[in-house]
Amino acid sequence: MSKVIFVTGAGRGLGTDIARQALDAGHQVVATARNPQKVIDALGGQQDNLLATGLDITSPDAARSAAEAATEKFGRIDVLINNAATFQAGYFEEISDAQMRAQIETNLFGPMNVTRAVLPVMRSQRAGHVVTISSIAGLVGQEFCVAYAASKFGVEGWMESLHFDLEPFGIRTTIVEPGFFRTELLVDACTSWAELSLDDYAGRTAETKKMWQSMNGQQPGDPTKLADALLKVIDLDQPPLRFVAGDDAIPRAEGKGKEIADQASASRSLGIALSHDDAA
Repeated sequence: MSKVIFVTGAGRGLGTDIARQALDAGHQVVATARNPQKVIDALGGQQDNLLATGLDITSPDAARSAAEAATEKFGRIDVLINNAATFQAGYFEEISDAQMRAQIETNLFGPMNVTRAVLPVMRSQRAGHVVTISSIAGLVGQEFCVAYAASKFGVEGWMESLHFDLEPFGIRTTIVEPGFFRTELLVDACTSWAELSLDDYAGRTAETKKMWQSMNGQQPGDPTKLADALLKVIDLDQPPLRFVAGDDAIPRAEGKGKEIADQASASRSLGIALSHDDAA
């Protein structure tokens, strides 16, 4: 069945793949980017089932305008795919306060802005599906990724809790946790490097930055296949609350689950029986 699918960050990378495959499958697509002409160019020109509209996800007003444009053209919004994101790399002490705040503003408050703008439409329909692209970095912390992981761990908590808010209205939620896919996240337009420099970190920073730069274009995951999988997820009658994607991501997610269970078990001797004696 044809759906109206609203995709952020559709001017490049995975967002373009999602929009293209959704159009090919017969869906109506609202494809957003800061520069809507980039969307039109990336998708091969204007099309009847396509609304390319400008959106800076850090602007609540822009998010509301995009949602209004979507409903004006297509009458409804069935699926929101929060895809737009950036990558702030670096060690914590070398990332400035402004850089850290910008990462959270884009990767966490950005999808919140868009979702807040779209939810009144979905609530009035008593139906919808909010999909937010997180990352395996939203489950597993790693070196040089403190800012990105902080933003994605935030996405995880927000989306997991949002599920309870929206379920009574018939609105589904799915968190997507991809591993390393050959998107454009590591290109200069999407990646920022720490702007501070401390001698204690200098050697590690140079070495790790070089490693990350060498990964661009070498990631194992195929974003076209991921886009296809996502379209299958949104077609399910009961979509999953989490979709872990990638040959590298699934074992890491499984390992994190086991690690947490093991740590909870190891905490039992000191962590249990800490309630007040008069607690029921």
